[in-house]
Amino acid sequence: MDIPIHGEVVRPDRALIAAAARRARRMLARLRVSVEAGLRPGDPVALALVAVVVLSVYFLMFPGVDLAVTAAFHRADEGFPLSGDPLLRGLRKSSTWVLAGLLVVAAVILIPRRWSARAAGRTSPGRRRNGLFLLVGLVVGPGLVVNSVLKSAWGRARPIQTDLFGGDAAFTEVWRISDACRDNCSFVSGEASSATWMVCAVLLMTPKPWRLAAVSVACVYGAALSLNRVAFGGHYLSDVLLSWAITALVLAVLHRVMAAAPMRGRRPLPVLKRRVSGIAVA
Repeated sequence: MDIPIHGEVVRPDRALIAAAARRARRMLARLRVSVEAGLRPGDPVALALVAVVVLSVYFLMFPGVDLAVTAAFHRADEGFPLSGDPLLRGLRKSSTWVLAGLLVVAAVILIPRRWSARAAGRTSPGRRRNGLFLLVGLVVGPGLVVNSVLKSAWGRARPIQTDLFGGDAAFTEVWRISDACRDNCSFVSGEASSATWMVCAVLLMTPKPWRLAAVSVACVYGAALSLNRVAFGGHYLSDVLLSWAITALVLAVLHRVMAAAPMRGRRPLPVLKRRVSGIAVA
């Protein structure tokens, strides 16, 4: 069935293609504005990039830090005793429910625009862009970059799998591709990546009066959830810290393009440059 659009009859397949083309043009416009704005020392993208580089250089120069931190949780006769602690195991399981709850809230932000024009008036465009950014960020950051690329391709054995801590695989440094692990490997931590996304979600979705308190709690929870994996022998310290930095970099880039840099035609370029110099929190 043909669809009338602005007085013209358009086939459904052509209408879908035209809509996809418009979205692509809007995204390219935002990307161009973001690139033109450049980077500043306080820019979240620049800060995250510096963190990735500094942490990578540090752990490549001092790989013994990973071994020393892991050894603090290891016992020759017990392995990693904290891995059996009921409280810590409950902390790890809680992440599934917390992540699901934040994901639902991010999705609900997008619903009014589709289903209720009246409700859409109470949901600002900035919050809707943030909601879409969070959904895409979860898929691209923890989902694609961390779990599908890094954990699958780098092959770093988990501490508990190495010959130093009860296994039979060799220890490898950060960023060194290895065949010591075939699937769901140590570099980098998926749960630390999800924890970073949770903190970002709380930052963007919490109203200003409660934002500081909520983000503080989220940071403590995310740090405990991430470092819990080190205590369990599931990850090295570098896996956790680099996961935070890499995920933060991916999210900062995505937010800059998707939420902080609207189309060129909406604002003069100098205003856009000021806006994309930092993460815009609606």
